[in-house]
This record gives sequence, C-alpha cells and structure tokens, in this order.
Amino acid sequence: MTFTRPTFRHPDLAPNAAGFQRRDYEGLISTLCAGCGHDSISNAIIQACFELALPPHRIVKMSGIGCSSKSPAYFLGKSHGFNSVHGRMPSIATGANMANRDLVYLGVSGDGDTASIGMGQFVHAVRRNLHMLYIVMNNGCYGLTKGQYSATADKGSKGKKGPANLLESIDLCELAIQLGAGFVGRSFSGDKQQLVPMIKAGLSHGGLAFIDVISPCVTFNNNPESTKSYHWVREHSEATNTFDFVPFLPTITADYPDDVTETVTLHDNSQIHLHKHPHGPDITDRRQAIDALEDHKAQEMILTGVLYVNPESVDTHEILNTSARPLNSLTEADLCPGSAALAAINAGHR
Repeated sequence: MTFTRPTFRHPDLAPNAAGFQRRDYEGLISTLCAGCGHDSISNAIIQACFELALPPHRIVKMSGIGCSSKSPAYFLGKSHGFNSVHGRMPSIATGANMANRDLVYLGVSGDGDTASIGMGQFVHAVRRNLHMLYIVMNNGCYGLTKGQYSATADKGSKGKKGPANLLESIDLCELAIQLGAGFVGRSFSGDKQQLVPMIKAGLSHGGLAFIDVISPCVTFNNNPESTKSYHWVREHSEATNTFDFVPFLPTITADYPDDVTETVTLHDNSQIHLHKHPHGPDITDRRQAIDALEDHKAQEMILTGVLYVNPESVDTHEILNTSARPLNSLTEADLCPGSAALAAINAGHR
C-alpha cells in the first residue's frame, strides 16, 4: 500500500483561468475512514477553488482539532496552513487576517471544535464579521473519541450504540444568523451540485461566510436512527433554491416567472438552469431565515441551501478602519509616524 498520490494526469485536461491545473489544489491522500463525508467536502473545496481560479499560494487554510481538522492536509497542498489547538482556529485566523488582509482565508472546523470547546471563539469571529469562509463539517459526534454525541446532535437522534440523545442541540446556522454573519448556508456532503457553488459564493463574500455541512460519520453515526446519517438526510432534506455561482464578469441577466426553470448561458458558454421557488423565504430577511429553519425543524426536515445573505455586510477591516495595506508590509516610518501623530490619536480619545 502507498500513500503517495499519483502524479500522472491526462495531458488534455484544461487549466483554469489562472493557468492552474486541478492537481495544484489537491493535497495528501486522505487517511480518514473510507466513505467519510469529510472527504467529499475536501473534494468540493478543491473543485470550488479550481473553478474560481484562486492562486493556491494566496489561500490560507486554518483548522483546530478533530477529524474535520485533519482534512486540510488533504486539499490545497500548495497553500498556507495552520493547525491550531482545540477550538482556537477563529482567533488564529483573526490574527492572520489582521496581519495580511490580501489573502483568502478558509477555516475548517468540526461540530465539537466549534459548538463545544470553541464556542466562545466562534461567536466572536462571527459578530466581528471576520473576512473568511468558515466551514463546519458537522457529523453530530466526536469521532476521535469513539462517537459520543456532540452539541449539534439532534434531540432523539441515536448513534450506533447507547441510548438516544436526550439534550437539545445547538443550531450553528441560527446562531450565525443571529450574531450577524453576512452569509449563512447549509448543505450535505453528498450533494456536490449544491455544495460546490455554495463554497464558491462563500469564498467570494466580503465578510464572514458560514457554511454548516452535514457530514455523516460512517464509523459511529451512520445508522438510520441518526439525523446526521446519509439515509436520514437524503430522506428529510429540502433545498431553499437551485442555484449556481457566477464570478464577477460582465453582467448576465435573466427575467422569468416563479416556478419556472430558465436556462442561462454563461461566459464560458456553459449553461446553468435556474428555478424560482414560489414560496421560498426572503434570504435577505434575518427573521424569515430563522423562522424557515425552525419551521423545517418542526417537520423533522433539514433545510439546505443559502439560508441568509446580508447585502450590506461590512467586514472587520471596514468596521475597525484598519490599514489598507497588510500590516506585514508596513515600514518603520509607517508604524512610527512621530509624536504629532500620537498626540492626535490621544486627543481623539479624550
């Protein structure tokens, strides 16, 4: 057995708009359990970054501790990366973001890493609207410590062993919406057609984009009684909309009525099929977004898709009026402008 990824690729595979091949976005071979939903998410991240033509060396991937936090080793092998201690990924990402605002930040975490030990870090990263894409690989259990229920496990959900979960769950999407995240979505690791464009949209959002991805644990939490299993999610999911993500190029417009599918040709001559759901919630309305999540939860349904977008989202750098230049590019003259500048700053706080 070898853990070296084959280097051969078909010679006719086309590069993206930046001249990179898909292999430039890959990483090591995964050592997670065969069939783990996290690997599907890793592949979706690879595909999204390739389609967006992001230079790999301009991407920073951050993680904490857990099965999900191992996954950055399996994608974007030519990018910057930092694997922090348990639950502390948001603060590490904040520091890096403040030092160099010109990079693209991608944080990967798990339901334990975010909803338990890292909850305090998560909520403050969201309320500051840190410019990053925050992905939670949510399997409802602690896979590294033999499958105990996590804080996101639904009440009444049952793992492969032991009694059903008796505690209320934490809905990270509702929490992110309440705390002011500018982009919130939920998807399923097995739904590549929905997940890839959602990741592309999140990476292009100006501010904190949060995506909760239901990712079944095939070892401890993939039985029919678990609400995080492949079977349960496929039988109980409903998408808010069918969509694709179009990068910023000359505007393509489409005008069509509700409950009708419209075919739109994109700049590369590919086509997407758009469908307006006649009774969908207004995803720019925070209250409607939360109500839609609660309504589907009452029906034992998982609502997927883009759940909330704030078109007036302002990120941390705009809120704090930070330097337009990355801090790591400032010289001594920039950082020590003299006593007159210091006096003016002090006067502004009196």
